Amino acid sequence: MSRDRIERRLRGIGRQLSTLRTDLLVCEEQLLQVTDEADESRLRALVSETPIAEREYREASRHAERLRRHRDEIAERIVRLEADQDALLDRFSAL
Repeated sequence: MSRDRIERRLRGIGRQLSTLRTDLLVCEEQLLQVTDEADESRLRALVSETPIAEREYREASRHAERLRRHRDEIAERIVRLEADQDALLDRFSAL
């Protein structure tokens, strides 16, 4: 692979990593908020013992779980891109 092509790929990966890291921070902030809301709705469901409160708790819990999975997917993509970046840097230094 040519030096120019490696440099282009490294720049592209760098841009993707920057975007994903920002997305990860935003997602983690949102997850904190949603988790707090789920905890509050759980307490309301326990205290009120109404079907509506129980449904709100289930919905909040599902939302928190979806956001948690999304956060984990972003983190996994970052790890994969960092590995790709390391491999490209090794190739670049070998040229």
